[in-house]
Amino acid sequence: QVQLVESGGGVVQAGGSLRLSCAASGRTFSTYTMGWFRQAPGKEREFVAAITWSGGSTYYADSVKGRFTISRDNAKITVYLQMNSLGPEDTATYYCANKIGMHYSGSYLRREYAYDYWGQGTQVTVSS
Repeated sequence: QVQLVESGGGVVQAGGSLRLSCAASGRTFSTYTMGWFRQAPGKEREFVAAITWSGGSTYYADSVKGRFTISRDNAKITVYLQMNSLGPEDTATYYCANKIGMHYSGSYLRREYAYDYWGQGTQVTVSS
């Protein structure tokens, strides 16, 4: 079992920035892929970003491309989501997710069912 704990959420004004973190603990695997999803009130959960084990490949939703950056520190078993130029449309609960293994396509990693473990989420609220 893998536990994922997100942190870094909060309230920020439009145009501001936040950095989310997701720390993994419990049973660890030699390789894993990480992703971020978000769910706004009344909407389905949607893909935000994903990063491969090596960090060599990253994938983003069109809505966040150029504003958000996903990164990871394998020594700390932590993944980050730097969010810049935030707008009210980014208000949501943000979830990190863990996929065991390392060789997956970008299209596959955009699907919720691709992931094995999920965090509890951290709330991000952007005021206009």
